[in-house]
Amino acid sequence: MQDGIQRSWLGRYNRPHDDLREFLERAEREGEVVRVTGADWDLEIGALSEIAVHKKQDAPMLLFDEIKGYPKGFRAVAGTSNSTKRLALALGFPDPKNPRDLVLAYRDRMKLHRPIPPVSVATGPVLENIDRDEAVDLLKFPVPRLHEEDGGRYIGTDDVVIMRDPEGGWINAATYRAQVHGPNTLGLWISPGKQGRQIRDKYFAQGKPCPVLICCGHDPLLFLAANHEVRYGVSELDYAAGHRGEPFQVIPSEIHGLPIPAHAEIVLEGEIDPVETHAEGPFGEFTGYYASAQSQQPLVRIRRVYHRNDPILTTATPMRPPNDILLSKCIIKAGMIWDELERAGLSGVTGVWCHEAGVARLFNVIAIKQAYAGHAKQALLTAAGCQSGAYVGRFMVVVDEDVDPSDLQEVMWAMCTRCDPAEDIDIVRKMWSGPLDPMASASTSSRALIDACRPFGRLASFPKVTQASPALRARMEEKFSEIIAKI
Repeated sequence: MQDGIQRSWLGRYNRPHDDLREFLERAEREGEVVRVTGADWDLEIGALSEIAVHKKQDAPMLLFDEIKGYPKGFRAVAGTSNSTKRLALALGFPDPKNPRDLVLAYRDRMKLHRPIPPVSVATGPVLENIDRDEAVDLLKFPVPRLHEEDGGRYIGTDDVVIMRDPEGGWINAATYRAQVHGPNTLGLWISPGKQGRQIRDKYFAQGKPCPVLICCGHDPLLFLAANHEVRYGVSELDYAAGHRGEPFQVIPSEIHGLPIPAHAEIVLEGEIDPVETHAEGPFGEFTGYYASAQSQQPLVRIRRVYHRNDPILTTATPMRPPNDILLSKCIIKAGMIWDELERAGLSGVTGVWCHEAGVARLFNVIAIKQAYAGHAKQALLTAAGCQSGAYVGRFMVVVDEDVDPSDLQEVMWAMCTRCDPAEDIDIVRKMWSGPLDPMASASTSSRALIDACRPFGRLASFPKVTQASPALRARMEEKFSEIIAKI
């Protein structure tokens, strides 16, 4: 284990979990898991996931067993890392008091983080069962239909799609939705501009099918990496291993030699056809809409299925926020934007938050301690254009350091009292978007850059905020501690 990462693994355990199963055991010991028996794969898994996350923040993980029509032990799980405690558990951080603690921990981790390439091994639990060619049946697993208007059953929602770039040879691992079409065929919907789309199109340009692995049950660290914008050319397998401090073990796949995570639950291997297509969608997406209508997408033929005994299918249910991946996505994305701002040379950042109401992409807030004229505008432009903040954005807001960027009430107060709409709002057009954005046109959209900071030239003379001083608050908290505890 790398020394820097080892020092930062400060959670309840002195080592990272080995796989999803060990993570589930740890989460259950922490009271973070609710077991559900007898749910139907048709709509009930999705609806229960929605009810859980809409009931309260930090909703528990749901572990489904005895799913209708499937044997006991063929399970599905939702919301693996979508609470502050579970995300800290996955990343090896101390228990946080609030989500902002995790953003700070992530930022500190990135100062030490180094990608760690996987280690190739000959065997692993994922090879306990191998279905080949005619024996492949994707619906042997409890693949859910999540929303009432979905076009079918989706085996890939909390998935990791693994491809090898035909030019550079590097491995990309990303999350793209995968709809089951038949026993051995499915469709992958990949948004324009995404790295997997670029790799796929390179094979298609050569008239070749694109080799692919689709991992449908895995360590939540892999999903956290696959579900975010890691730099082009950096493998998400390496990036995720950098967080655990140890390399992932991988097994070369039988057909294409792609790296199968050795401790995964379910992995599909096949090729994306450069010619044949099939109707895919619609699907209720992360923006909270059925934003992409049914369309013809390249057909994926699955020739191998590798899975463990009693496999666990990882699922996610995108929907009107909140949903069972948004909280963790907000935390990680905030940390990634903060990291990119600092790597770009922006000083004075005191906080970053991506709001759940903005589906972790559409409403992002940066807090800074202003040091010079133009500092706020620089922060806005850098955050809007960085890799982690560019895709499907809408509103980027910068506030002063006295405003908590995660507190929507404080952010709106700053916007209402420190922002002159005519002077402090800029519109940038033709930014990167995609078909999942219900307002996008031709895969581009505009950004509103909102400067909600006090004018730099008036920092000293700007009216003081009406609030108790820190010293007065401290005296009151000491004198009336019992009463305050009841409030």
